[in-house]
Amino acid sequence: MKKFIITCLLLPLIASASAQSLQFSESSQKVSLASYLIEQFYVDKVDESKLAEAAITAMAKELDPHSEYLNKEEAKALNEPMQGNFEGIGVQFNMMNDTLFIVQTIAGGPSEKVGIQAGDRIIYVSDTLIAGVKMPNTEIMKRLKGPKGTTVKVKVLRNRERDLIEFNIVRDKIPIYSLDASYMLDKETGYIKLNRFQATTHEEYLKAFNELRSKKMKNLIIDLEGNGGGLLGTAIQLADEFLSDGQLIVYTQGRKVPRDDAKASKKGSFESGKLIILVDETSASASEILTGAIQDWDRGLIVGRRTFGKGLVQRPWPLPDGSMLKLTVARYYTPSGRCVQKAFDDTKKYESDLLDRYNKGEMSNKDSIHFNDSLKYQTLLNSRSVYGGGGIMPDIFVPLDTTRSNEYQRNLIAKGCLIRFTQTYSENHRDELKKKYPEVERYITSFQTSDEMIQSLVEDGKTEKLEPKEGELEKATPLLKIQIKALIARDLFGMNEYYQVINEENEILKKAMEILSTKNMYEQLLKGNKSGK
Repeated sequence: MKKFIITCLLLPLIASASAQSLQFSESSQKVSLASYLIEQFYVDKVDESKLAEAAITAMAKELDPHSEYLNKEEAKALNEPMQGNFEGIGVQFNMMNDTLFIVQTIAGGPSEKVGIQAGDRIIYVSDTLIAGVKMPNTEIMKRLKGPKGTTVKVKVLRNRERDLIEFNIVRDKIPIYSLDASYMLDKETGYIKLNRFQATTHEEYLKAFNELRSKKMKNLIIDLEGNGGGLLGTAIQLADEFLSDGQLIVYTQGRKVPRDDAKASKKGSFESGKLIILVDETSASASEILTGAIQDWDRGLIVGRRTFGKGLVQRPWPLPDGSMLKLTVARYYTPSGRCVQKAFDDTKKYESDLLDRYNKGEMSNKDSIHFNDSLKYQTLLNSRSVYGGGGIMPDIFVPLDTTRSNEYQRNLIAKGCLIRFTQTYSENHRDELKKKYPEVERYITSFQTSDEMIQSLVEDGKTEKLEPKEGELEKATPLLKIQIKALIARDLFGMNEYYQVINEENEILKKAMEILSTKNMYEQLLKGNKSGK
């Protein structure tokens, strides 16, 4: 007992001396000491690692919505898309009827090299059955991924083949692309769609841009709809392509982080010429950095709906076991001084913000959007009014079209019926379709989704107990037809061609093209719209 008492008396002294040497606060000493006491004196044996993770997770939740603790596996998964590659077999797949269905092989990747084809179903991986056993996607991915140079054996079922076909695939570095599509919309206007800002994004952009420029592109539309962001440095690189040397792109500042300015530093690839950026309510973070810089310098027009509103900068702190603490260390500010971060003091309200916007009518009516005048700023060249404090309001608002979709159409997607139908159709008619439409141009102009195909989709929906209510099918049919056509284009040709089809119904893109095709409209909007709304 005497030894126990002495130990207890010494512990605070030891903790205090150690903490002072590291300049820890009293609260930090308290947490460390509590952890030590539990480890040493708790009645039962504890999992120290699990306890530490729970403590760090709880602390991060008390901060802001974007600070978080990631375990080893989560940290690795987070880093892969930002680095732009992972090691695996190189396929895009969907799970259909509890079976891995190959949508596309990555060009030049390991699977393509050994002869894996779109439409193949992987049944076994290394002699382990993965089809029809309800194996989680994460477990399947773990079996297919692996270090470069290692071999994985797969057995696939191919349409019209009786027996399984065996392949030995040597894993390799597989690129993750951030550029979904790049093509000419007309003789003068190029289109580039980015899905994230990662390490390879700038290089991907330049390659696509140069290809479009070789086709005599004069106007450029960059589509950031649905782009949730990524690397701050990549957003700066892209903004540098459009702004003049010395122009401020963004600056960051935090309680312990001094102001740091990022400025355009070189001759950009597109410093003149008509530029339009497309955004919506899910465009966030790095997307807002690029958008804010372009808007503040009156370099181009922003078209779409108010962006998400994430103006916080996270720094990843690797921990000894491979886990990570992703900690918000600063806010970022656009060139005019705006911080676009929306309020996060109420966590539940923050998480439901997009739904609240929809319910308040903001998605369909710009007059439903209200800004605090104290957050009003002026653009740097034309003195147009812009606002901070909750995303970036586009120069031209395009309402969300809710007239074409309904619950039945959304359920066909959510239940996997739409993707299952198009995959099956593509597989059963691949040879016929390829022969009839050898080039995507012929497919786009000639292919029509038939009423019979819609009825087949309806029948497929019935297997998931989906029955359209009165009027629902008639209302959803035009949208379903274009979605079917686009998905089949993806199966036959690729993602670039998918967007060439689906963009025919993109109202935000349509508005951008109207602006570019109407004489003097672009110039008048850029110089004359001073409302900010």
